[in-house]
Amino acid sequence: MDRFDAMQAFARVVETGSFTKAAETLHLSKTSVTQLVQQLEARLRVRLLNRTTRKVNVTADGAAYYERVLRLLADLDDAETSLSGASSQPRGRLRVDVPSPLARLVLVPALPAFHARYPDIQLDMGVSDRIVDLIDENVDCVVRGGDMADQSLMARRVADLRLGVYAAPAYLERAGPPSHPAELEDTHHRIVGFLWSRTGKAFPYAMRRGGERIHVQGRHVLAVDDGNAYLAAGLAGLGVLWLPDYMSRPHVDSGELVPLFQDWRLDPMPMYVAFPPNRHVSAKLRVFMDWITGLMGQYAPAAAPDRD
Repeated sequence: MDRFDAMQAFARVVETGSFTKAAETLHLSKTSVTQLVQQLEARLRVRLLNRTTRKVNVTADGAAYYERVLRLLADLDDAETSLSGASSQPRGRLRVDVPSPLARLVLVPALPAFHARYPDIQLDMGVSDRIVDLIDENVDCVVRGGDMADQSLMARRVADLRLGVYAAPAYLERAGPPSHPAELEDTHHRIVGFLWSRTGKAFPYAMRRGGERIHVQGRHVLAVDDGNAYLAAGLAGLGVLWLPDYMSRPHVDSGELVPLFQDWRLDPMPMYVAFPPNRHVSAKLRVFMDWITGLMGQYAPAAAPDRD
């Protein structure tokens, strides 16, 4: 029995609550994971997990052992990356999930510089606007905009995105320019709806001007759950958009979008890198978070302290 493999298998079963899911994330068969855990229990002469046909629960001894295993695995990772100058050159596979517009417009274009600096990091990037289960899907971290809904995650605030309101010239030619945000509610005007993955619904945007404050929900003919599709719908003239600067700036410069309500202000959207609280912050994860923070600082630096 390879004790490292056995401890890793046990830890992943605890995290996922399933031998099947643990096997999938480790790219092993369920039989192999089961045998590794059984061999570990036999060596320790203690039951670590209670198994039923429906679920797997960690025992009291297993919970205590799990905490020590996490520290051991973390120490082993640190020991390996400290050899032969590897502390300055982190290595290994890093699984991340990022919003689709951020990937297309900011992260992917900047990746050549990241890989030139960290050539031994293999980056597996999921690109989506959906909620990701970091444990079940074995993801090291996610980058997300908006308030952190899952308070069980550790998070680093990497940016505060300035928002603005925009429309395509074709839309304004057809509907006319709205003079007040309230006109987006009960008139002929339409917005492009964005369906947030946490709720599956659009939510009202808070706008303020001096002492005046209004929450704009708007009415839509199209609502989408992907940032790239949202932008494309606005460019096609399907409605008014709320966009962060990094998405709107190229299209404003080219004349494809026109800013609206420029004397109104919207609260900035926080952007976080989030990761599981029991996941060791490896050297490769730390340099990736530092890189994201520095990169986003060119667009909208965070105005609040970190939570990690």
